Amino acid sequence: MKNTMKIIIALFTSISLISSVNAGELTVTGTAKATYNILKGGTLGAKGAKGIGVANEIDFGASGELDNGWSWNYQVQFDPGNDAASTGGSNGQIDDSQLTLTTNFGTFGVFVSEGGLDVDNAASQSVYGRPSDIGLATGMLDGPGIDSYNNLQYHLPAGLLPFGTTFKAAYASGSQNGMASANATASSQTDGFGQNAEQYQITTSPIEGLKVSADYYRESGADSFVVQEYEAGSIAATYAMGPAKFGISRTLRAPLIKGTSATDTAITNNSTAGGNADSVRLYTSNKYSVAFNVNENLSVSYEMEKSNREKIANETTESDIEASAIQAAYTMGGMTLAVSHGKTDNVGYTANNDVEQTLFAVTMAF
Repeated sequence: MKNTMKIIIALFTSISLISSVNAGELTVTGTAKATYNILKGGTLGAKGAKGIGVANEIDFGASGELDNGWSWNYQVQFDPGNDAASTGGSNGQIDDSQLTLTTNFGTFGVFVSEGGLDVDNAASQSVYGRPSDIGLATGMLDGPGIDSYNNLQYHLPAGLLPFGTTFKAAYASGSQNGMASANATASSQTDGFGQNAEQYQITTSPIEGLKVSADYYRESGADSFVVQEYEAGSIAATYAMGPAKFGISRTLRAPLIKGTSATDTAITNNSTAGGNADSVRLYTSNKYSVAFNVNENLSVSYEMEKSNREKIANETTESDIEASAIQAAYTMGGMTLAVSHGKTDNVGYTANNDVEQTLFAVTMAF
């Protein structure tokens, strides 16, 4: 019995020693947020709608370093969401993950529903959230991100280019876009979408206080009668001057358009006659924002977002979405109290579907 116990103790000691040599750092970060959201107008009716919610996003991370100085990082996210067993969103899901390896030659990464390189919202200075993305389904289409699909990425090494310039490239083969175990097989392709996606991002800071970024996105390999490939691109800039920060961005998004046959490339506002699902040729979005730090705890902001939808055949009924909000945020340590009041005109690109929104939020960071 003594010999058996000695063997067990020796085994545990060996395992502990091996773990101490190879184990990486484990971290848990995230936020817990409670909100009270008041909507009024539009299709919501005169009485409006009010909602109370509590949300969280928790990131579990692990990192380590190899013998040659290269480092690796793994991250997986847990947050509430609907699944086959839950229609109310009460069940949590592990939905986003990434594994990256940083070397002398750059960073290589595998991303699952992560790693978006779109910069269309990178310039936002709203102290709580963009007017079109705080609980109201406005229907505004932003620039697409490669994180819609499981993707591979490469990032140039830091410090290689002047002015702190960075460059990133991503590629997604197929339309797989969910959690999958190792050795996962490819998902089936869907007619009407590109078989491959690629996205590139460049960011630079030519002068102090100014940051400029741009991205380009493209899908290719649609399987029949392509008239217009799916392409998009954004450019964004931010400028900080004392307690004030400014942001501006512009996005162009051209959906996939197919003809009805290889010889018929006529396109119309009809998804079955050479159009697409929404009969849209181009989306154009412009966004402007400014924030001001009143003191070390209090910040205020204003942002305006506009989105124009241009149909294949011009129609007089087209209505642009316009969303704006003024916000204030007060931070005390790891707690932030925020309030936002704004309005969105022509929700869903529908004329006179105007909604006012007032939101109160308390966020705990950990």
